[in-house]
Amino acid sequence: MAVNDPKVKRSQALNTDSVVRFILSLQRPSGDIPWHENGKTDPWDLVETVMGLNIGNAFDASFRAFEWLKNNQNADGSWYSSYVDGEPRDRTCETHMAAYISVGLFHTWLITRQTDFLVSMWPVMEKAIEYAISLQTETGEIYWARSPEGKVDPMSLLAGSSSIFMSLKAAIAIAGIVGKRKKRWETAFDKLGRSIRNNMHNYNVAKSRFSMYWFYPVLGGALTGDRAHRRIEKHWNKYVIEGQGARCVSDQPWVTIAETCELVLALHGMGAVEKAHIVFSWIQDRVYDDKTFWCGYTYPDMVVWPEEKISWTNAVVLMAADALYDLTPASKLFSHQTWDGFIYKDLFN
Repeated sequence: MAVNDPKVKRSQALNTDSVVRFILSLQRPSGDIPWHENGKTDPWDLVETVMGLNIGNAFDASFRAFEWLKNNQNADGSWYSSYVDGEPRDRTCETHMAAYISVGLFHTWLITRQTDFLVSMWPVMEKAIEYAISLQTETGEIYWARSPEGKVDPMSLLAGSSSIFMSLKAAIAIAGIVGKRKKRWETAFDKLGRSIRNNMHNYNVAKSRFSMYWFYPVLGGALTGDRAHRRIEKHWNKYVIEGQGARCVSDQPWVTIAETCELVLALHGMGAVEKAHIVFSWIQDRVYDDKTFWCGYTYPDMVVWPEEKISWTNAVVLMAADALYDLTPASKLFSHQTWDGFIYKDLFN
């Protein structure tokens, strides 16, 4: 893995207030936060956006977004894949989109320590996690979705399942905080972890062109230690444009800010702190005049595409900054050293 710049400095380009103001400008009275003006909403990216708001201390807006999720949850614990103006657009119900609410809730609690809020959201999260693991196979993989017609698609996605692995860690931690024990979740966590580590061939390899397929097992913490380092090293040149960032897909010269920042989180999480700083420095001038970040750009012609400002893209920049610069008590959420299996060690320090 080559990194060309030996000097790592905190960029002055990151303006937390500008990013948070932009996200707040998108929030609807209902609490909904679409991707961009007149754009769609999906529940996974909404939770990612909430974590950005938390880092900017915009907790009222975070709570309203969780309230939107509560009000729009399906009876089986899922959410639809996308909404436009509050109305379902794609009625597919994806497992990783359901489970991710636990990560947002745990992130919120780590900063606010408002246990009453966790208690109030427990029924929502409980149903969401149960929906996700209801589609788990005997060998540990979790099928990715149920179709609008109610049919389970028997395909497992590595990035999605890695996200669910992280979600289960957060959910089990929350269960401990509110005084509950969920052995079924602990079993699902163990089975899923073994599957990702030992049976990666069971996951849809057609998605391997996406960089998330590469680093999400590390980001979610299913792969740690030498396994994490070997995976990142082995495929670095396939997914990374040196000095620019992470491609969205390996076969296109399109660098995306969100994937680059998630790679930063994965690198930092596994202990490659210097590399994480360097990669983060690559995207600090990829901003509009108002200091909000592009979604992505083509290389080497440097065409910004798409032109829309994206809520969750800007949120994950804040998440990467938090990990690198320890801005909040949630900064270690994705750190492998902070977790012992599904136990968040800082809860006991």
